[in-house]
Amino acid sequence: MGRIFNFSAGPATLPVEVLEQARSEMLDWQGRGVSVMEVSHRSKAFIKVAEQAEADLRELLAIPADYAVLFLQGGATQQFAQIPMNLAAAGDTVDYLVTGQWSKKAASEAKLVRKVNVVADGAAGNYTDAPDRSQWKLTPGAAYLHYCPNETIGGLEFHAVPDAGGAPLVADMSSTILSRPVDVSRFGMIYAGAQKNIGPAGLVVMIVRRDLIDRVPDTVPNILRYSAQAKEGSMLNTPPTFSWYFAGLVFAWLRKQGGLDRMAEINRRKADKLYRAIDGSGFYRNPVAVAYRSWMNVPFTLPREELDAPFLSGAEKAGLTELKGHRSVGGMRASIYNAMPEAGVDALIGFMADFAKRHG
Repeated sequence: MGRIFNFSAGPATLPVEVLEQARSEMLDWQGRGVSVMEVSHRSKAFIKVAEQAEADLRELLAIPADYAVLFLQGGATQQFAQIPMNLAAAGDTVDYLVTGQWSKKAASEAKLVRKVNVVADGAAGNYTDAPDRSQWKLTPGAAYLHYCPNETIGGLEFHAVPDAGGAPLVADMSSTILSRPVDVSRFGMIYAGAQKNIGPAGLVVMIVRRDLIDRVPDTVPNILRYSAQAKEGSMLNTPPTFSWYFAGLVFAWLRKQGGLDRMAEINRRKADKLYRAIDGSGFYRNPVAVAYRSWMNVPFTLPREELDAPFLSGAEKAGLTELKGHRSVGGMRASIYNAMPEAGVDALIGFMADFAKRHG
């Protein structure tokens, strides 16, 4: 079987060029007779990989010098508890904007360790629209405001940076990072699981203002302190070396594509194509308010639920996989991250048109 078009929300499709490079280096990395997974993370060879990955990420996102870049073990979900532990003291209030399942989970985890104020919750609209800024109930002096710029499950995305009312803004960018330029200076912290736009699962990339990680209370264990990881270059303990190496290959690939301005152009075009096909079909429907439609995760429904199974079966036969929507939402979802080629979107649109003609 050749390569299919994988629309998985994560772990997601990866750039073929990067996969081929990793394959070619798997048994003999840099002529050393071993794979990158078999060398010490403290060796000069791997430290060079780590430093180059950070340098490339800093260049791609124009990260200011007063921000630390961390490459951490685990997933973004672990940070739902670790962030309030590090950025807020026991008596502090932390603000959360809830616009979907992931920001809802982040707020729930934070409640276990700190006092949480939900500034607004879009549940009444089934998370298909974002609460108007005038409705937000921000806490004066909040330790931070957390939000999710792109809700992977529901396909709701902010296309502008929200006003945090003076609090540091913390963003879970797992499914949108590196898809376009971002003004990092407007955020206190950006964090992202790697398995969507960066590389293999098991790695979290974090960009955090250095003054914020110095807030950490004395009661937080050392291994959970961002300040300790920053001091040790993300090598307080053995890091996920292969995921870090692979992330570095993806960063270099992004630079080769023309950087994030170029990726934004491509991603906008892919998303616009797919939404036009959905809106113009008279058959498919996207439930998200137009102003908040995601470039990365495009949910859509068919006229009748009994059509879902034949749609998925036919799509798979056509080499289009992982289109089933999240169990909490239903329908379909096409995740079209950086590594999804435009040809994949075109193939999906063609299949959708044919299916609608046969079943409409």
